[in-house]
Amino acid sequence: MLQSWREKSREWPVDFWLLGLLITLAVIGLTMVASSSVAISEKRFGDTTHYFIRQFLSMGLGLTAAYILFQVPLSFWEKHRGKLFLFALFLLVMVLLLGREINGSKRWLPLLIMNFQPSEFMKLVIVVFMAGYLNRHASAVKESFEAVIRLALPFGIMAILLLMEPDYGSTFVIAVMITGMLLIAGAPWRYFVLTVLPMASLLAVLVIISPYRMARVSSFLDPWQDPYGTGYQLTQALIALGRGEWTGVGLGGSVQKLLFLPDAHTDFLFSIYAEEFGLIGVFFLILLYLFILYRLFRIGRKALEKDMFFGGMIAYGIGIWIILQAMINMGVNLGAFPTKGLTLPFMSYGGSSVLLLISAMALVFRVDFETRRIPPGEKAVQPVAEKEAE
Repeated sequence: MLQSWREKSREWPVDFWLLGLLITLAVIGLTMVASSSVAISEKRFGDTTHYFIRQFLSMGLGLTAAYILFQVPLSFWEKHRGKLFLFALFLLVMVLLLGREINGSKRWLPLLIMNFQPSEFMKLVIVVFMAGYLNRHASAVKESFEAVIRLALPFGIMAILLLMEPDYGSTFVIAVMITGMLLIAGAPWRYFVLTVLPMASLLAVLVIISPYRMARVSSFLDPWQDPYGTGYQLTQALIALGRGEWTGVGLGGSVQKLLFLPDAHTDFLFSIYAEEFGLIGVFFLILLYLFILYRLFRIGRKALEKDMFFGGMIAYGIGIWIILQAMINMGVNLGAFPTKGLTLPFMSYGGSSVLLLISAMALVFRVDFETRRIPPGEKAVQPVAEKEAE
């Protein structure tokens, strides 16, 4: 049976295993948004399905964007990656000037149909930009620290803009994405002592000098010290996790979503999922993310084997993005990390997150599509061109 499925997989234009896994995750996500947002949706809008409908529409918009992006060849993104990065920086500036402030952070640009989060767009742009940079400077990155430090200026500007929002979570995720892609491209480990440590030190200093951030860290270390104040959200999340036990209380049976746990449909949706599906459900969800990571890395490896370095790095970068964000979100819900404001990929309520993640997967499927078009035993034909001076 497995052999039959493998043969069918080769006949498809894209990886149907990955497609099936993503559809499964999206269906679970929609179900959990509908379940976790019942009380807050009714309280705010008098309609228990408000957030579910908006999430469904966001997914529909994402699928429309994905269909369009899938038609675009990878060469287009490689050629225009610099313009994309500049546009993303422009959006980060605009959100500081015109953005909507929620809970002390300016992260959203108000559009006609949704609040758009430029930091989510930047994550996708970083993957494309880094893939193109590494494609053109792969050998230099392995041999010269100059090729790595050259990235300091553009990414330093980006980090400053993100920290001004402030968005520490996205800054950290992007830094790890860049580091992971550099390592996969062959950059020596010793370079990151000089690049990652200064960034980590800066983030630590910003946390220490900010009373608000310091309070979040202290509440994360001991939420029960102030269970009705700074530790309230985490204690309620832990109560939800504990109520789930092995098999959960059943779909729709959560008590914590009844206005006890703030942001139950967004950053803390995982706690409601654990309450309703238990430890077994949590294991299933973790395996689902791990299988998605495996398929993404497999697509990246196949692309590299066909000398499609740009496409391969895109698949690897998006894989790092998804699994890292999932790990951080689950860790926050479990009390292992301070609150970061990061969604659970393809599950948490959030129009920008869903839209950009689905768009990112369209690029991965395009990588897989172009890789499969190369006959077995052959390599991609690379155009002879001078390297860009960057």
